[in-house]
Amino acid sequence: MSEVVTTLSGLFGGLALFLFGMNSMSEALQKAAGERMKAILGFLTKNPVMGALAGALVTAILQSSSATTVMVIGFVSAGLMGLPQAISVIFGANIGTTMTAQLIAFDISDYIYPIIFTGFLIQFLARKENVKNAGMVLFSFGLLFEGIEIMSSVMKPLAGSTVFIDLMSKVKDIPILGIFLGLCMTLVVQSSSATIAVLQSFASQPGPDGVSSVIGLTGAIPILLGDNIGTTITALLASIGQSRNAKRTAIAHSTFNITGSVLFVFLIPWFARFVAFISPRGPEVSVISRQIANAHTIFNITMTLIWLPLLPLMVRIVRTLIPGEDAAESAVAKPVYLDRKMLAQPIPALYLVSREIERCGQNISELFRKVKDEVRGRRAVKHEEGFSYAYAGTKAVQEQIVDYLSELFASGSLSQSQSEEAAGLLTVINDMDRISDRCSDVVVAVRKAAQSGQIFSEAAAEELSQCVDVAGSMFDQSIRLLHGGSLEETREIARAKNKLRKAAKQFNKAHLQRVKSKNCDEAMTPVYTGILYNMDRIGDNCVSIAEESLDHVRLLSPEDVGITAADTARAESE
Repeated sequence: MSEVVTTLSGLFGGLALFLFGMNSMSEALQKAAGERMKAILGFLTKNPVMGALAGALVTAILQSSSATTVMVIGFVSAGLMGLPQAISVIFGANIGTTMTAQLIAFDISDYIYPIIFTGFLIQFLARKENVKNAGMVLFSFGLLFEGIEIMSSVMKPLAGSTVFIDLMSKVKDIPILGIFLGLCMTLVVQSSSATIAVLQSFASQPGPDGVSSVIGLTGAIPILLGDNIGTTITALLASIGQSRNAKRTAIAHSTFNITGSVLFVFLIPWFARFVAFISPRGPEVSVISRQIANAHTIFNITMTLIWLPLLPLMVRIVRTLIPGEDAAESAVAKPVYLDRKMLAQPIPALYLVSREIERCGQNISELFRKVKDEVRGRRAVKHEEGFSYAYAGTKAVQEQIVDYLSELFASGSLSQSQSEEAAGLLTVINDMDRISDRCSDVVVAVRKAAQSGQIFSEAAAEELSQCVDVAGSMFDQSIRLLHGGSLEETREIARAKNKLRKAAKQFNKAHLQRVKSKNCDEAMTPVYTGILYNMDRIGDNCVSIAEESLDHVRLLSPEDVGITAADTARAESE
């Protein structure tokens, strides 16, 4: 095998191991962090500075600015977060992502295999999920550094190549060439952390004198700036098909890095001297990895400090680049909150499911009102106000919620407790689906009778209306319990169900008495009893939903992910 092929194979193999380790570590950290993410995201409720701090902390924990960016764009697209708030989080995410480069700068080559082995043992032998996740974090951390070691070893021949040394000298002399190189590398790999790791590994190779770096800090900085521009492509891709505000958030991410790169490219000599001054002393080849990490951190902190006071200006810029407002959502059958780009983020994804279930619950409450109108013979004339239109839309949304939950399970990102919660939500949506179907059965039967000229007497319509009201009230109460309820409140629904059953028996007797006295049409008896039966079964479904709340299944509130009612209202007004 030729030397070029060997070098490229080692480079790409080491890069693959690095990316695998980083992604595995990010997934394990998300599971291990679990509910703690809520407390961190709680900073978002305060001000832009706290928003930036939250973005930095979340990204440092997840070890992925892309994950944070996609999460924020999902919230903005769903109307749960305002544009200024989201942009401040993006600023912070740029700082948080520099933690990876700082970790890579540590020389732990002598400890890599013990770390990998220890992480494997913990993950393999542990029984508790949190301990297994911690073991996977350690194991993945070791793989990440092993990938770096492989890349460093195969790059050593390049450091002695005359052709490559000439190329690097051009990068030093022509910064724009370095920016373009870093941009292309990140676009291909789709990870700025990976390309910066490659840069750190290569820069650590000695030049001809054996002491200086083959590229030097002034040559590494332009490539670093290009990496920062290239990483914004993830946000731009995530915003495709999203709301205008989501696109504006992605544009803000690009604007942040592009303006920073344009500013710093004119300051490279002075910037390099400052970084060298604050970094550890020693031979350049020994300290340049830390210098690159520090340059990365200083760049993002500086740009955040510049842009935070100018946040209103950034908002105006992105609104100018993406003008107009989003059309109001009119399609009943289309989910408003579900975002498949959030499937890798369990808590935000479950929150979006909760919001969609709430919306679906409101639609079902409207179905009960339309059922009552149908029973009383007040069928809506306009298609948009009719039961059939509302029912079809509600069913479509229910199916998409089930699909979304199924994909969430399949993603493997859920912890054990989150899996149980998601399974409970699946049971809730199945009960809601049955309630919708029973409402439809009632309307179909009433309309079929009406086509034959058969209608309910006033007394029968009144009795059925009372049952529909009780069933609708039980449903609303059962959904409220999913926000937090007690055993006694669940028992209240069970008692209401028993009262509904007793009332149905009394109404049946009264109807038969009216039929006997010719006050009700005998042909309407199957329709009448069928409606009472469906209301009774809806009561069973409501009890089932209420019982799920006792198993700690609940709909996540905005506060659970650090979003206050004021934040949501502000987002909706933008």
